[in-house]
Amino acid sequence: MSKQIRIVIADDHPIVRRGIRQSIEEDMNFTIVGDAEDGETALTIIQELVPDIAVLDIEMPKLDGLAVARKLCDLHLPTKIIFLTMHTDEDLFRVAMELGAKGYLLKDSATEEVVEGIRAVSAGRLYVSPAIATTLLGRRRLPRTNTPVASLVAQLTATESQVLKLIAAGQSSKEIGAELSIHYRTVENHRTNICRKFGIEGANALLRFAVLHKESL
Repeated sequence: MSKQIRIVIADDHPIVRRGIRQSIEEDMNFTIVGDAEDGETALTIIQELVPDIAVLDIEMPKLDGLAVARKLCDLHLPTKIIFLTMHTDEDLFRVAMELGAKGYLLKDSATEEVVEGIRAVSAGRLYVSPAIATTLLGRRRLPRTNTPVASLVAQLTATESQVLKLIAAGQSSKEIGAELSIHYRTVENHRTNICRKFGIEGANALLRFAVLHKESL
């Protein structure tokens, strides 16, 4: 990487925070510009320093990670968010993705995965811990046939194919709309059409499909 990636970390457990810091500092391309033990402090630091990436524990005192993310969305700050969590709860994952999270790490393995996650997110990719991806991505219905992914994707229009690739990269409908110069509601229509063609349904099912099969898209 040509420039250093500036990072803020926030976790209320000092040992976890120290482990994550040590892992990040082993990579010369990363620099930690601040850390915090609660959400309010994290929000203040991020507002002041506007780092490239914020690694936020979902469960923190004063403001939890999701509340911090909502505030950052309201402020339209460019900082990309990687969440840390102890849970594989699907609703929590869905909320995190809707808030624009680019990474979702299981806290138990965060010290081993945080560097890989930061690299992926800084390169514009979505990163989900392998330990929870299988659980989250397999919990709901994926295509109800054994049709190969390539055959499913072949059904899509050129725009639908672009939309699917951007979904796999973790972009929201508004972000996709801005990139493709179309209204975000048009993106939502494309999402609906893709789900219909693939035979999938349920909240966040398309995101799970896209992430699971992103190497084939």
